[in-house]
Parts: sequence; structure tokens; C-alpha cells
Amino acid sequence: MTEAALFEAFGGVRGLVETVLPGLLFVAIFTVNKDLHVSAIAALAVSLVLAAVRLVRKDTVKHAFGGVFGVAFGVVFAMMTGNAKDFYLPGMLYTLGLAVAYMVTTLAGVPLIGLILGPVFKENLSWRTRNPGRKKAYAKASWAWGLILLGKCAILFPLYWWADTTQLGWVLIALKIPPFLLAVYLTWVFLVKAPPPIDVFAEMEAAEQAEQERTAALAKDGGGATTGRHRRES
Repeated sequence: MTEAALFEAFGGVRGLVETVLPGLLFVAIFTVNKDLHVSAIAALAVSLVLAAVRLVRKDTVKHAFGGVFGVAFGVVFAMMTGNAKDFYLPGMLYTLGLAVAYMVTTLAGVPLIGLILGPVFKENLSWRTRNPGRKKAYAKASWAWGLILLGKCAILFPLYWWADTTQLGWVLIALKIPPFLLAVYLTWVFLVKAPPPIDVFAEMEAAEQAEQERTAALAKDGGGATTGRHRRES
């Protein structure tokens, strides 16, 4: 596993662009004209375009559609209250909930990072019972993600109350990428020192192949025994 491979597992450069661009467009337009409707519509439009590009190229759409839903919720909140700062509130609440989820799942013995990356590394949940060193690494990584996101929330929520829309927006944009990259890097640091993943898919394929060979061998032996019996009866 390399840093680049892990980064791609979380969406890569394209995923970062799809996450950052709608919010950046919203705050840039609002900074210039203070028009909530134009800013919100522009942000939603660009998120839809990014999702459409993914669909046309038949790429994975989870990051793009995640951005669409996030922007859509922000637009709805802002339009309902008439407060442009509420465009950011759903995303902030999601970040807080995600931080709590990372920490709670780790305390429960099923660290969220392991649930996310297990299928990526073809190990599914084998790390829970068969690979304790890897489970420990996932726990450390989940704590890192939880604490980093919690620190991000500790900055943003006071600004939501005290700062104006443009100040909150630019700080939020500034905090999009660095905390994410730090969390990905720490995840790589923990996992690169952990035991390698157990490829459960390869194990299932090997077991299936062994069963097929066993069935073929039994059929062959059965056929040979039947032929021998017929000869004796003749």
C-alpha cells in the first residue's frame, strides 16, 4: 500500500475538487454580490455538472452525489431561513456527526476506518477477529480522523455564531483540504506499520476451486468404480 493508493481510496484529487468547488463558488459569488439565491443556485449547478460528468464517464459517483446532496441540503436550509450562513450548517453538522461516529465505533471495537477500507483492501471484516495488529491500526486511524474533525468543528461552530457569511465561508474552504490530507497521511502511517490485509476474496476463490477439484475427483473415482463393477458383472 502506498500513500497515493490510500489517497485514491478516499476519492483522490477529483474527489477533493468535487468537495471543495461548490462551496468555493458559493462563497466567491456571495462575497461579490451578497445574493443568496444566485450563490446557492451556482453551487448546486456546479455540483450537478460534476455528478453528470461522472455519469457520462461511467466513473464512481459516490463522491459527486455526496456533494450534490450536501449542497442541496445547504441550499434548502439557507433558503428556508434566509440566512446565507445556513448554507454551511448541514455540512458542519455532518462533520460533527462523522467525528462522533469515528470515536464511538472505535470504542465499540469496530473502527469506522476499518469498515470503510476493509472492502477496498479485499479484507472485509477479517481484521476484527483474524488480524489484531491491523484492527489496532484501524483504531488509531479512526481516533485520528475523529479528533481532527472534532478540532475542525471547534473552529467552525464558534465562527457560525460570531462571524459573517464570507468569513465563515473562506475559513471553511481553507479547512477543507489540510485536515483531510493530515488524516489520510496518519492513516497511511498507522497502516503501513500494520500486518498486511488478509485477502478474503482470494481465500474464497481458492476454497471454491478446491471444492470444484474435489467434486471432479470424486466424480472421476465414481465413474472408474462403476466401470470396474460393470466389467466384473460381465
